[in-house]
Amino acid sequence: MGFIVSLIIGGLVGWLASIVMKTNAQMGMIANVLVGLVGSSLGFWLAGMLGIAPAGGILRFVIAIAGAALLIFILGKVGFFKKK
Repeated sequence: MGFIVSLIIGGLVGWLASIVMKTNAQMGMIANVLVGLVGSSLGFWLAGMLGIAPAGGILRFVIAIAGAALLIFILGKVGFFKKK
């Protein structure tokens, strides 16, 4: 059950990050889930390196979205997303 919840929250985080980064039209549901899962891991890793320990649920959600947005930014610079 925890795996399914992780996929749903990952999809939500990826979708919100794609809206923030204006790549929503270029990403599908699977890409949103993958970006949400990998990006939130990246965000929590970076937060840990900076000494930020999110205690509340809202701060954890913000760090997850920020990490996913950072991953979308990196993927865009690599050339994964095409400019329209």
